[in-house]
Amino acid sequence: MKLVPLGDRVVLKQLEAETKTKSGIVLPGNEKEKPQQAEVIAVGPGGMIEGKEVKMEVKKGDQVIYSKYAGTEVKLDDVDYIIVKQSDILAVVK
Repeated sequence: MKLVPLGDRVVLKQLEAETKTKSGIVLPGNEKEKPQQAEVIAVGPGGMIEGKEVKMEVKKGDQVIYSKYAGTEVKLDDVDYIIVKQSDILAVVK
């Protein structure tokens, strides 16, 4: 199966959380917070959304930072994805 986003939606795959801090301290499983950084898996076509022209600014393969409580979590073929609106993406990591 394949996820194909509609409109201004973007499918993200969350990147793995760090298990160590920069100073080398190992974090136990329940202390880790979900990272807000993800890889773009698929991008919708954009176009006219609610009467406004929306140009898609991200592309497949980009690493992005998104809003903490944004999107809908979806599990497909045992892989977790997050579907967000493009406006929920805060920055592209370069």
